[in-house]
Amino acid sequence: MRHLLILPLLVSMVAAEAPPLTLHYDEPAKVWERDALPVGNGRLGAMVFGGVETERIQLNEESMWAGPPVPEIKPGFQDAIKQARKLWFDGREKEAQDLVQKHMADRISPRSYQTLGDLTIRMKPDAKAQDYHRELDLDRAVATTTFSLGGVTHTREVFTSAPDDVLVVRWTADKPGAITASLALSRPADVTLSAPDSTSLSMHGQVTQKGKHPGVHYNCLLRVVAEGGSVKQGPEKTLEVTTADTLILYLAACTDYQLADPSEPLAIDLATHNSETIDKAQAKPYDQLLASHTAAHQSLFRRCSLDLGGWDAAKRPTDERLAAIKKQAKSNDVPPCTDPALFALYFQYGRYMLICSSRPGNLPANLQGIWNDRIEAPWNADYHTNINLQMNYWPAEATNLSDCHEPLFDFLEALVPSGKKTARNAFGARGFTVGHTTDVSLFTTVFGAVQYGMWPHGAGWCSQHFMEHYRFTGDREFLGKRAWPLLRETALFYLDYLVTDPKTGKLVSGPDTSPENRFRIPGQKDVLQLSMGPAMSQEIIWDVFTNTLEAAEVLGLDDPVIAEIRAARANLAAPQIGADGRLMEWANAYEEPEPGHRHISHLFAIHPGRQYNRESAPAMIDAARKSIDFRLSKGGGHTGWSRAWIINFRARFHQPDEAWHNLHALLGKSTTPNLFNTHPPFQIDGNFGGTAGIAEMLLQSHIGNSKDGYLLELLPALPPEWKNGAVTGLRARGGFEVDLKWKDGKIDSFRLRHPQNATARVLATGGTEQSVTADNAWH
Repeated sequence: MRHLLILPLLVSMVAAEAPPLTLHYDEPAKVWERDALPVGNGRLGAMVFGGVETERIQLNEESMWAGPPVPEIKPGFQDAIKQARKLWFDGREKEAQDLVQKHMADRISPRSYQTLGDLTIRMKPDAKAQDYHRELDLDRAVATTTFSLGGVTHTREVFTSAPDDVLVVRWTADKPGAITASLALSRPADVTLSAPDSTSLSMHGQVTQKGKHPGVHYNCLLRVVAEGGSVKQGPEKTLEVTTADTLILYLAACTDYQLADPSEPLAIDLATHNSETIDKAQAKPYDQLLASHTAAHQSLFRRCSLDLGGWDAAKRPTDERLAAIKKQAKSNDVPPCTDPALFALYFQYGRYMLICSSRPGNLPANLQGIWNDRIEAPWNADYHTNINLQMNYWPAEATNLSDCHEPLFDFLEALVPSGKKTARNAFGARGFTVGHTTDVSLFTTVFGAVQYGMWPHGAGWCSQHFMEHYRFTGDREFLGKRAWPLLRETALFYLDYLVTDPKTGKLVSGPDTSPENRFRIPGQKDVLQLSMGPAMSQEIIWDVFTNTLEAAEVLGLDDPVIAEIRAARANLAAPQIGADGRLMEWANAYEEPEPGHRHISHLFAIHPGRQYNRESAPAMIDAARKSIDFRLSKGGGHTGWSRAWIINFRARFHQPDEAWHNLHALLGKSTTPNLFNTHPPFQIDGNFGGTAGIAEMLLQSHIGNSKDGYLLELLPALPPEWKNGAVTGLRARGGFEVDLKWKDGKIDSFRLRHPQNATARVLATGGTEQSVTADNAWH
């Protein structure tokens, strides 16, 4: 039984009158990325435009991917790595890099996650629409559009049910016989359309990339039920609805993909599966279907609430509220908070999207969650493991969505066989490793240009999530059966990947990169990317070794690898502080061709790592602060996800003004009217990183360990702009659930919940540390 400690804590205390967590607008969506509103059940997603004459509901299914070939290690790569290390240590850095580049696996692209297609509803109104309104209710996970035509009020509700695995559209009118429309399914490529019967439409095919890279087979089925009026087949594979009172659409979609073995399609009749899925959903009354959907969503969503006040602003359209933030963001000064409720809405929007794109049993959220309207998505919407995939899951534990972490664990475990092959064939190492990018084909090869591709630390970084899940839940079964085996394999790779630096005698990784950044050796003209022992690589390895040792201690294990890990960690090269006081990104002092680079990789040890904190290493924290200040002074933080990471750093530094300024900039400079975050274009990691950053501003628990417990820091980076507020249901390491209330910027009261009524060290900003037993009483 998993989640032994989290199950009793599923329902947090929620205010009797919940704040209005709704995005709403006075006109239909025009642009997919800017305006349309997302719904999803973790696997099946849609973007709702809210049109009147033409309603577009863009569809997604999580496994709509083109297929092989995938990058493959070239012969001689392992020898090239060994030779490159020797060249590097001999001072022939450019030769070392050129040698590795020559032997890098080729980039196979494009090969993308793809749109499922569109459901289009067309009508020919006799009058101009009046009283238009569209909204997305985060608490109910329902997108609703209302408008009046000729004195008749029309309402369309759209949701994607997790319990019943269907997308549902209900269209009602307040006068009988008022609904007449044409319905169609479409897809830009690789599609066959059919009408199985007089009330159904189907599209099916096999996903390719411009006729190449054949991938999954898919099927999508739409069934229409009209109350009153009639439904019949129309021209060109459409359905014609005439004078209906109410219209309910059921849509199911699936593919033959299986995570257990992507090379072996599921033996399933996709059309029959979809028909049976809709049969079951259709057998339920609509109210029951909606109620079960809402209950399943709220069982996750309502675990955590945030009230920053200012809810009167929620009456204004969301795009108008965001426009005011964007106007303020043009100032370089710390802006005032004129709409705190918008930031609470943004916090909950991130949680909403994680629920909608990552439920147990699904694939993990990709670079766009599950929402993509293209055949060729930006960056293929794949899984980038040099920060983006991990950032997607930063809010999972802290904001009480531990269940939504499951798809990442399943996916990482599925990567192990491929990752062990890559470790063995590419590096001559035990264990498993993952390069900077993968997808549903589960390839793990390092590939492409060395600047982004020669980075074998995806498994190392992601393994952190397994240990963090244990720290937040206390689930020993998970730790023993899932976390320990994966951590051990990750540590084994590093034991064999590390080499001794002949100048220092310390263990260093490489040659690899500090993700996507470049440097220049003083006195040389060449711009390089590869080095030995870059800070982030050393920090990730320290993290893996430390997590593995901690897991072994908790489990009381006696494994020969433990002594190997302990010895290697003791001799591991550590990041250094440069002459200018900054934490160094590389092992040596280099010139920076791009001092405002968007990645801030060398501060991994601060966040999401825990190698350095204000208690254990104040000098390193100070050096990291200077690194952030320098990076921002040179134009850094210019992408959405990068800005989101900076919020988390500023929170860890206990810098409320700076955390607030960057959070404001995240909305003001990198957020669209539908609250999507942009790189640009849309990348969902900025949303998730922003939500995690807000949680980090309110509660931190990274100082400590499983044996000695954790320090719970209350309001460590609360900005003055959030003078009064309350939050319920935040999670802390050690298995605690925390509620906070504050007035005039100081803790007014708090309470802790824990299934074993454990005791925690608690520190409120401006106060003194105290020992508090979790007893659900307000302190």
